[in-house]
Amino acid sequence: MHGDALSCGLTTIRQDALGHRPGLGIEAGQRYHLTTYGIWGFALVSSPTLRSVIDVALRFVDLSFSLGNIRRREEAGNVELVLDAPDVPPSARRFFVERDAAGIMTIQRELFASPVPFRRVDFAFPRPADGVGLYGGVFGVTPAFDAQETVIGLDPGLLDLPLPQANEHTAALALAQCRELPARRRARTGLAGRVRDVLVARLSDPPDAGEVADLLHLGSRTLRYRLAAEDTSYRALLSEVREHMAEELLITAGLPVEQIARRLGYVEVSSFSQAFRRWKGVGPREYRRQHPALGR
Repeated sequence: MHGDALSCGLTTIRQDALGHRPGLGIEAGQRYHLTTYGIWGFALVSSPTLRSVIDVALRFVDLSFSLGNIRRREEAGNVELVLDAPDVPPSARRFFVERDAAGIMTIQRELFASPVPFRRVDFAFPRPADGVGLYGGVFGVTPAFDAQETVIGLDPGLLDLPLPQANEHTAALALAQCRELPARRRARTGLAGRVRDVLVARLSDPPDAGEVADLLHLGSRTLRYRLAAEDTSYRALLSEVREHMAEELLITAGLPVEQIARRLGYVEVSSFSQAFRRWKGVGPREYRRQHPALGR
């Protein structure tokens, strides 16, 4: 089951439906075992090291149940995961962020086949009135609350230790399927699919919305209304195509950033870098550095 399925009707979720109870997400996250995630979980458990697990997990996070953003940050030898859920209604945000944090701990514990505490946990939420015993028991450390951001600190000494269930053959097969699934989900039908095809064919010099309408023998207003009925737009489709192609050219093809920018129709490399940062949370060069093994 993909996270998109869980997001259906999310805008109607209210905190009272979750019982007004901090820690409920922690309880839920402990129920998400590696086997729960399907092929994404198999890709993680068969990876050789925790470092490669993080690479695979973040690249294909859309195959998990997360509805938020998870990004890696490495500073002064510290390795941290930063969690947020800006698109989730504020009333339900704590639940989903805490669920993801506890889910990450569950994954780490099952990867090493033993409890491995986090070095640090900060939550951007108030301290629970009924205490933090549940949190300490799950994470192995007592979290800080009311922080500026939700952060999980990992032990860098664990990153390159061999994992007990690593299997090179299984990892390669699972990773290949993880690559296929997002492409299938991105494949659109109807008018949006036809617009995507036009954009892919002319991505180095993309036609504007009016030109696309002419190529498809439609009026500009008709194109706009019909795409809106499919819950998308010309700009959204152009951004989607560019993001997908940028990732493939960076990781799989290994092209220079300047060349990728030109292929995607950007006049300035800085414009491409800004767009990429909006998509992935980091610049293209940093993204490539974080995913050195995924495209080979």
